[in-house]
Amino acid sequence: MSQSVATEKAVEQAPALRGGLAQVILATIASTAGFWAWMSIAPLQNIYAEELGLDQGQVSLMLATPVLVGALGRIVVGALTDRFGGRRMFTGVLLAAVPAVLLVALAGVLGSYWLLIGAGFLLGVAGTIFAVGIPFSSAWFPPARRGFATGVFGMGMIGTAVSAFVTPRLAKGIGYLPTYLVIAGVLVAVAIVVWLFLRESPAWKPSREPLVPKVKGALKLAITWQMSFLYAIVFGGFVAFSTYLPKYLLTIYPDEVDAVGAGTRTALFAAAAVVARPIGGVLADRFGPKIISLISLAGIVATAYVVGQQPPEGVLTGVVFLLMASAMGLGMGAVFAWVGPSTPPDKVGAVTGVVAAAGGLGGYFPPLVMGATYNAETNSYALGLWLLVLVGAGALVVAGMLRDARPVKASDARPAEASVS
Repeated sequence: MSQSVATEKAVEQAPALRGGLAQVILATIASTAGFWAWMSIAPLQNIYAEELGLDQGQVSLMLATPVLVGALGRIVVGALTDRFGGRRMFTGVLLAAVPAVLLVALAGVLGSYWLLIGAGFLLGVAGTIFAVGIPFSSAWFPPARRGFATGVFGMGMIGTAVSAFVTPRLAKGIGYLPTYLVIAGVLVAVAIVVWLFLRESPAWKPSREPLVPKVKGALKLAITWQMSFLYAIVFGGFVAFSTYLPKYLLTIYPDEVDAVGAGTRTALFAAAAVVARPIGGVLADRFGPKIISLISLAGIVATAYVVGQQPPEGVLTGVVFLLMASAMGLGMGAVFAWVGPSTPPDKVGAVTGVVAAAGGLGGYFPPLVMGATYNAETNSYALGLWLLVLVGAGALVVAGMLRDARPVKASDARPAEASVS
């Protein structure tokens, strides 16, 4: 009886986390700005390809470079977030992305491909913003609701849709250079808002463990490697298609789709994944992350197979891509709901960084593979899509072999744990 009373008193401490949703939403807005900057090259790839005379391989490298740096940088940024907190790291990442955006603009004005590659390398810093938000959002909610919290924050991926939809229209309406100046201005404005209004969770405690040992500690955890593999499929697939889908559509359906239309379809693809992500987190909280991950991977395999058949452009193609994006979104929410209850609280940032990096790396290689396996004679990317089917099927088997990790409910928590988030 005394145990129950103690637990109820501990649970009553939850109001100390009041205002968490507003903080997570503000973090989501910051992530949206970061994702817009991170993906700002892809929507204008046709301009670069035409003006710089780029071939398939050069376009693929141009698209993949920001993804690579955004992936690897998440390891460091995730660990630093454990130490310095979300407010400082969000602000720092947003401001650090501004010079990269301006360099991308300069590269386009000068018509320099290699400057564009270098600028894209630096632009990858914007993609590391995801590794800031997961530990920040998790700290604002109790374990049983972290799937919801990380799912809401994950909606910051809408920045990909914003980039795909808005960037080509801005370039067409106000010009190439002013478009990048607008993006840089948005980054600065959001950084100021974050610095003024974002605050850390009362439950968050800075970690003083040095960076390298912290990352090594995360790499020693089995959950890090297991979730990294799964996230490389679900988030990596999302990043890859968000980056390469305009190129894919313009190549496979040149008579039916123009650059603006390809951007619109890519925006819808990204939006479907964004909507599905918090749903995946909530469902994982309710039913367990394993079953939701399995459903996600099965959906990815099925839709990749259909896309590989190269159906005629139209309603069927659009529906299949939306279903694929939704499956990826469900998986993203489920995987991070799996990470939360399986990771020691002081290592959430480091593990998040590694898993997020794996997801980014999962998005780095597919564009290169798609460019390398493109068959000009048949105008087909079938081989690259078949590889996605096979890898997805392998991930389905791996996920089925892993132990589920149901989040701890507040009513079941021990007194010492109830106030930890």
